[in-house]
Amino acid sequence: MFRTLPTIAFTIAALAVNGQAQAQGTFPSRTIRIVVGFPAGGPSDIPARLIAEKLKVSLGQNVIVENKPGAAGQLAVTDLLSQPRDGHTLLLCSYIDPINTFLYKKVNYKLGDLAPISLVQKAFYAFAIGNELPASNLREFIAYAKTKPGVLNYGVIGPGSVTELLAKQLEKVAGIQMTAITHRGTGPALQEMVAGRLDFMVGPLANTIPLYQAKRLKIVGMTSPERLAVAPEVPTLKEQGTPIVNYGWWGVCAASGVPKPVVDLLSKRVAEAVASPEFKSVIEKTGVIAISSTPADFAKVIAETTAEAQALIRDLGIPQIE
Repeated sequence: MFRTLPTIAFTIAALAVNGQAQAQGTFPSRTIRIVVGFPAGGPSDIPARLIAEKLKVSLGQNVIVENKPGAAGQLAVTDLLSQPRDGHTLLLCSYIDPINTFLYKKVNYKLGDLAPISLVQKAFYAFAIGNELPASNLREFIAYAKTKPGVLNYGVIGPGSVTELLAKQLEKVAGIQMTAITHRGTGPALQEMVAGRLDFMVGPLANTIPLYQAKRLKIVGMTSPERLAVAPEVPTLKEQGTPIVNYGWWGVCAASGVPKPVVDLLSKRVAEAVASPEFKSVIEKTGVIAISSTPADFAKVIAETTAEAQALIRDLGIPQIE
């Protein structure tokens, strides 16, 4: 009349496996969209398109990338959360997304609305300056900036972004003053520098290294703890007496509520894409690190980023944005 405990356990396990198989068997059933909150060609767009190509093969379904720049990535998050929670809409998320949740007074999502799937890359940053500036290293740039308080400008891609936070941190540590100019993306900002209209920029390596190698801008320091193999001649900020070490990360997120079997399947497939020679050959040639993770490990990275950014914003006295 009553089942034994081993029989019950076996039944529960069988149901779980069957449920997972059914979820994976019906997913994906249509085109998958990867939404990117920044313009094409930037550090978020490049990995998204590489991963989309790999997922198209491994999942046997069309995968497209859509750029929805604006509001420091919030428009893309809004798009993600407005869609059915079935895994067919994904977000190329980044460190900016958790920062937005406490930087803005009114933000249309909370951190719990995002379901981490896997990291895809992390990267240190280059402190880049225009070729016309009379400086070849960070110390010379700081000395020059001190002679022109408020005159030199720097590019930011949104309030609370690393491009702003690290520039403000440099101002505080070095005792200099610069003027921020907002751009819609890293790529457009760096093109302004190449054109001679922007003096300073904290740039992701994916964008800055090719321009540096083409001698279209100068890099005066890296935010890495040690010199990078991609540009071993460029010293770290720490080497030059400026104790700033920082990196950004990018990953794939879904909306919360997507079934766990779908999240697990996507995490596995994204990890395979990140580990592919094609992905690594494009990403790592600029000094960016290709790295995948489990959803749980990715959640820990997001929590650490949130805590560290909150502390930095408090230290710099940056007010919340209306």
